[in-house]
Amino acid sequence: MTAVLTASIETTLLEQAREAASQASLPHAGGVPPADAWALAHAGVATLVDVRSAEERKFVGHVPGSVHVPWATGTSLTRNPRFTRELEAKVGKDGVILLLCRSGKRSALAAEAATKAGFTQVFNVLEGFEGEIDASQQRGHADGWRFHDLPWIQD
Repeated sequence: MTAVLTASIETTLLEQAREAASQASLPHAGGVPPADAWALAHAGVATLVDVRSAEERKFVGHVPGSVHVPWATGTSLTRNPRFTRELEAKVGKDGVILLLCRSGKRSALAAEAATKAGFTQVFNVLEGFEGEIDASQQRGHADGWRFHDLPWIQD
C-alpha cells in the first residue's frame, strides 16, 4: 500500500473512532470495527494485540501476526497485574494499538487501563474475535472477527 493511501486510511478510520469516543466519553481512544482493524494492521499502521488468554488463542484461534498480551489468565480469567508493563515491553506506548478479545468487553477494559498507564493511542476492536452470544446461546453468528471472514488461524 502506498504511504499516501496508508496515511489516508489511518487518518480517516482513527479520527472517526476518536470522534465517536469523545462524543461517548470513552476512557480510551475509541472503538474500531473488525474490518477496519484488519485494514490498519495489514497496512502496518497499527499493531493488533490479542488480550485473550493463551487457552482461548490456542483452542478458539487467533489472528496471524497478532501480538499476545493477556488481560486475564487461566480458566478463571484472573486479571494479569503486569498487563500494562507487558504491553509496553512488546509494543511501546506511542504507536497505534488495537486490542482484541472475545467480544470487545475485556479489550475495552484493557484499553482503559492502558490509557490510564500513559498509552496514547489505544483502541478497542469492536465485536471481538467471536462476537456476542446470540439467541441460540452461540457466538460467531451475528458479529465478530471470524463472522466477518477476516484472517485467522487455529493451532
